[in-house]
Amino acid sequence: MNVIAVIPARYASTRFPAKLVQDLCGKPVIVRTYEAALQTQLFDEVFVVTDADEIEAAVQAHGGKVIRSQRHHESGSDRIAEAVADLEADIVVNVQGDEPFIAREPLEALLQAFREDVDQQIDLGSLMVAITDTTEIENPNVVKVVTDRMGYALYFSRSVIPYPRERVEGLRYMRHIGVYAFRKQALLDFAQWPMQPLEATEKLEQLRYLEFGKRIKMVETSHVGIGIDTPKDLEQARVMFSRQ
Repeated sequence: MNVIAVIPARYASTRFPAKLVQDLCGKPVIVRTYEAALQTQLFDEVFVVTDADEIEAAVQAHGGKVIRSQRHHESGSDRIAEAVADLEADIVVNVQGDEPFIAREPLEALLQAFREDVDQQIDLGSLMVAITDTTEIENPNVVKVVTDRMGYALYFSRSVIPYPRERVEGLRYMRHIGVYAFRKQALLDFAQWPMQPLEATEKLEQLRYLEFGKRIKMVETSHVGIGIDTPKDLEQARVMFSRQ
């Protein structure tokens, strides 16, 4: 099984412009993420995909591989689909560019689901973690997911799902973590489909896969990545990195 990691990297960011080229203990954030992906030893190749000269230069200056994204894209899946169209790959893993503390364990569990999928029933896989805090469950910025008994996603929503009309023993709420592993064909299919009403309403691209009948295998993890979204996050990351 040929597995590659792709790191979509945009220069612009609403909350923290140019965050991926900020210094993280001697190297840019995007380079630290690239190196962390390599260190997992799970991938045959690792690429950064970007349309920004600044990010390309930063990654190449440290020996990294870059694919230039030539077009504007509405979603991460679209950008990755363009990048991998001419690459040899069975599975494509989307690694977030602002998560330099990427861990091996949840990615390994995600890939193991594909290795065990001998009938190729899985089109793409993603991660989820149990949540119990009511504030988090009700927060529309926290995306929730519900699955069937086999662990395939039934729906993703910013709303509370399932709605607690009655208290049921054993019910758990699951937060979606936006780390994906795709069969290459699922990505290429996605790029050809128009946006549908559910995706447009919730602003969640994974709903497009469900609306067109793709199967999303959810893998539970206890590991939640540490992203860099603000200057304060970067300062905390520098402290953590220096401790390592």
